[in-house]
Amino acid sequence: MKKLFMLILTAFTLQAHADIRIFACEPEWAALATELGGDKVQVKTATTALQDPHHVQARPSLISRLRRADLLVCTGADLEIGWLPLLLRRAGNARVQPGKPGYVEAASAVVLLDRPTRLDRSQGDVHPQGNPHIQTDPHNIIKVARLLAQRMEAVDKENAGYYRQRLDDFSQRWQKALLRWDEQGKALKGLPLVMQHNGWVYMEHWLGLKRVATLEPKPGVPPSTSDLSRVLTLLKSQPAKAVIRAAYQDDRPSAWLGEHAGIPQLVLPFTVGGDEQSGDLFSLYDRTLSLLSGVK
Repeated sequence: MKKLFMLILTAFTLQAHADIRIFACEPEWAALATELGGDKVQVKTATTALQDPHHVQARPSLISRLRRADLLVCTGADLEIGWLPLLLRRAGNARVQPGKPGYVEAASAVVLLDRPTRLDRSQGDVHPQGNPHIQTDPHNIIKVARLLAQRMEAVDKENAGYYRQRLDDFSQRWQKALLRWDEQGKALKGLPLVMQHNGWVYMEHWLGLKRVATLEPKPGVPPSTSDLSRVLTLLKSQPAKAVIRAAYQDDRPSAWLGEHAGIPQLVLPFTVGGDEQSGDLFSLYDRTLSLLSGVK
């Protein structure tokens, strides 16, 4: 009996060591890591869909998770500049420091849009490398998937074949979904919208949406009543079908404009978990297109 117990304990220990512990900054990368890693990974997320990823507290629980992680996957492009460097310093985990195989920046896998021509903090929450909200275009996800799978193989060579197989399977399913989403999106080309925050650049580019105005006068700066009034005046000559905000954002600016302009306030999930219908990556884009199609 004792020998059997030891064999079971040894098998369990080996299995536990075979897993790689992944720390994901945002829900979309946690979902992608789960798709690619299956039962070989343990994924923890620093934020939820109802949190602003620009502003996160370096809580002791996050430090503890990062200290044990084998791989870190974050958006990068300075999205987490206000909290991730501090978290990395306090965790002191050499495996997930910049430059190491265990450090993954999703934004490095895609071409960034909206690169500023002038760097000036007075212009608001400016990202020098370009707009970091790459997850609003599903075409970017497959590019990040290839990078992430490659890094999983690097940190867990024993299961490299498993990650390659998972990537192949995900890629096939994703390409089929892209064909469906692109076809659905054709009907949305030119749809005029107001955005509360400049977080939808990649979605706009993908679907050919028309941004009439942005409520924030500068990125990350809440609009004043006069800012909202200026947009309201603009809409008299350039009408919009809806005002868009992410699930985590304050609803008051878009609610004010929606009421005064007589247009719907549309809350898009923005990332996995943004609403009850967006529980994984596939349903995230199904849900987003469904909501946008409803105001066409």
